[in-house]
Amino acid sequence: MSSISISAPGHDQSEVLQENKVILLWSFTVWLVVMNTTMFNVALPSVLADLTLTSSTASWIVSGYSIVFAISTLTYSRLSDFIPISKLLIIGLSVLGAASIIGFFSQHFFILLLARVLQAAGAGAVPGLAMVLAGRYIPVSRRGKAMAYIASAASLGFGLGPVLGGAITQYLGWNYLFAVTGIVILLIPIFLKLLPNEPVKPVKFDTLGGLLTGLGVTALLLFLTTFSLPILFGCISILVLMWWRINTVEVPFVQPSLFKNRQFSKLLFIGFIAFVTHFAILFLMPIILTEIFSRNPAEVGLIIFPGAILSAIAAQFIGRFIDHFGNAPVIFFGQVCLLISTILFAWLTAASPYSILFIYMFTSIGFSALTSSISNEVTRILSYEEIGAGMGMIQLIQFFGGAFGVTLTGIALTLQNGFTAKVTYFNIYGGLTVLLLTSALTFGHYYLKTKKV
Repeated sequence: MSSISISAPGHDQSEVLQENKVILLWSFTVWLVVMNTTMFNVALPSVLADLTLTSSTASWIVSGYSIVFAISTLTYSRLSDFIPISKLLIIGLSVLGAASIIGFFSQHFFILLLARVLQAAGAGAVPGLAMVLAGRYIPVSRRGKAMAYIASAASLGFGLGPVLGGAITQYLGWNYLFAVTGIVILLIPIFLKLLPNEPVKPVKFDTLGGLLTGLGVTALLLFLTTFSLPILFGCISILVLMWWRINTVEVPFVQPSLFKNRQFSKLLFIGFIAFVTHFAILFLMPIILTEIFSRNPAEVGLIIFPGAILSAIAAQFIGRFIDHFGNAPVIFFGQVCLLISTILFAWLTAASPYSILFIYMFTSIGFSALTSSISNEVTRILSYEEIGAGMGMIQLIQFFGGAFGVTLTGIALTLQNGFTAKVTYFNIYGGLTVLLLTSALTFGHYYLKTKKV
């Protein structure tokens, strides 16, 4: 790939981006960050055994990471409106690298939990700032390609994580999973060389608004896992305070104009449903392959892997299609692929492990196409000043959708405890199909609205 140097709109010509080099390097970093999440999920049984933990205690390793990751993604994106992207990314990678070193030597639960939370606090800089960087520095004519590379790197991380995580845990031990993520420290000098220099804007940051947003998201995720009424009451109270805060502060943590933008809200909903669907499918596949077809963790990873690889290969074609024909056809294509996958899963999920391998290819390609085109469309409809907060918000809602999808699927499995496996999975995938049809109708309304403007 040749390297293209361009300047951001409204910035000095000295502030240039070596576009292709940065996107490839950032995609590699996204791959590491996403793989870090899925690798450790596979290792949880070994962690339980080595540290003699209960399942409920160990769940905090996953929940704590998810909560902090979602909040930090929004925070880094919002801070990018005031602080240079390069500085924020270096801070994030430094925290992630230091946390990986701590995790590598951890032998106690609380040290391990601290390492995972710190990892999430640093890792949140990578996906959110990637989209902000693309929205600010890459022209619309080439932005789709960049978004597609980043989205496919995430899909590849989802697919490779279980394979690599299972192998490392089995042959080296779960501590060595932290060594993989520690590679990010070596990337810091390269990013410092390639990223443009941006001015620091002297703006007062809404720390209280950020704190309320973080507490609100945390409380909501905790309610979805516990269904505790006191937590629900606290969550509603915090969200009300957050709404009051963003409408009374001069420079709020989350800009109220984003909530008033109906077209942006529709894209948020479409992205939310995409993540609900993908994470629900990723959660169900290992269960189905283990319980129905008696596959071991390594075999499960190998069955998921082809879909992830296909998504990565398709990325450059998806990006070129976006750049030539716009986001709308790709959003439609992504929704169709996800619909095909949920319908086929509903009817064929218990037929053969190879049918699962084949169907997941539709899921992976559809998810990659949908997330990259939605992110690109968000940068198109928002103003330059709103891109940082807007991309942070869509990342937050999408990651929340992933957590919600897993929780919703777990509840659905529990409620259908007396049903046969075939009926249980048919009902769950049928419900996901209904959600995707709702998302498709929302996009239809969005598209008609854009044509009237």
